[in-house]
Amino acid sequence: MMSRSVQDASSGVVPPPAVSGAVDDDAVVGRGLHFSYGDSHVLQDVDLRVGVGEIVVLIGPSGCGKSTILNLIAGTIAPSAGSLTCSGVPIRGLNRRVTYLTQRDTLLPWRTALDNAALPLEIKHVARAERHRRAGEALARVGVDHASGRRLHELSGGMRSRVALARALLSESDIFLLDEPFAAIDALLRVKLQRLLIDVWESTRKTMIYVTHDLSEAICLGDRVIVMGANPGRVVLERSITTPHPRDPARFRTTTEAQQIYEELWTALDQ
Repeated sequence: MMSRSVQDASSGVVPPPAVSGAVDDDAVVGRGLHFSYGDSHVLQDVDLRVGVGEIVVLIGPSGCGKSTILNLIAGTIAPSAGSLTCSGVPIRGLNRRVTYLTQRDTLLPWRTALDNAALPLEIKHVARAERHRRAGEALARVGVDHASGRRLHELSGGMRSRVALARALLSESDIFLLDEPFAAIDALLRVKLQRLLIDVWESTRKTMIYVTHDLSEAICLGDRVIVMGANPGRVVLERSITTPHPRDPARFRTTTEAQQIYEELWTALDQ
């Protein structure tokens, strides 16, 4: 089920919802989205609907506009045409309803893991003792509380990814935008972090829009997978995955259902 799009994002800021979780049935809706850099058409007539609490995965070749869609939802860029809403509110400028996790963890090297995780609370002027308590709980939730006093050069790539996820949880946003957050991590740890992300989703029911080039990752994580084509970026296939979560990433990818979905997605990409 995919349709709807993006409304002019000019200036201003989308405020956070008054009550956490009190949103429409659709977390994000885009209709007729276009985006261009000069004469280069990045997106053309893209419709998108993401339900509250849904995990939607975007896959496609480099340059098809997957990250552009995330940037439009985040409000860091504005569509050239079309409409885009978040929780029923037109996106005009930076969207404070979302938390954005990119390939680079964007952690601050002069801070400890604990203070990096606590940053969203510090911005909200939460008292130091309280924010450290809550940050410690978040680090424990993602399995790196033992490294709370370490700085970035003392953390492995996987540990940094976990600290970034802990920080995201403390942002209290209802919508996560994830742009290949585990791309630079080895295969075994990547599966562990996929499991962790599913655990987080099960306990929070955050809406997640996830970009990846990995078909198996898309199949294991997504409630729906949207395949995009390039030149210009457009939707070529939308595939629902009905097997309920939790799906173990290491095992589900070997099932007959996952293999059939893989073939469908690969055929769409190959065309």
